[in-house]
Amino acid sequence: MDETEFWEIVDGTREAAGGDPDAHADLMVERLTALDPEAVTDFARHFEARFNRAYRWDVWAAAWVLLDGAGDDTFENFRCWLISQGRPVFEGTLHEPDALADLLPPDFDARTDGEAEELGYAAYDAYEQLTGNELPTLGLPEPPAEPDGDPVDFEDPAVLAELCPRLWARFRLPGTPADRAVS
Repeated sequence: MDETEFWEIVDGTREAAGGDPDAHADLMVERLTALDPEAVTDFARHFEARFNRAYRWDVWAAAWVLLDGAGDDTFENFRCWLISQGRPVFEGTLHEPDALADLLPPDFDARTDGEAEELGYAAYDAYEQLTGNELPTLGLPEPPAEPDGDPVDFEDPAVLAELCPRLWARFRLPGTPADRAVS
């Protein structure tokens, strides 16, 4: 499976799911079980490689601003969601995390969006359904112990606003949708 095929599966299943991350995961498992085990393993490699590429402090800062906080588990789920949004959103965010403010749909709701944990398990579930065995080791380098880049003080709103000014303006300034949700 090449990168184009990977993104076609991500996009096709997302569109069919209508934005529901749980339905997206179910449809992805269904789509992957129509492939052979080697293709499912390739899909898993593509997914894990992107998941690891997004393990960066600046991407975490964007998730923190967008979701009004993002601990370790939330950031893992966010990276699954980021991949699920397709190549333009994923690559655009890695190029400039603050660009996510412009890449998100107008109706993005931090209370229900930005999380897609089950998508991270889709290839594992599909492989097990196909073979009755666990997905083999993917042969990828070990993920880094710490995010790539310079550490960010997530507890300092001024730092976050400076790193992600567009996300901050869209989601954290008084009168923004996130602010109204808390009120």
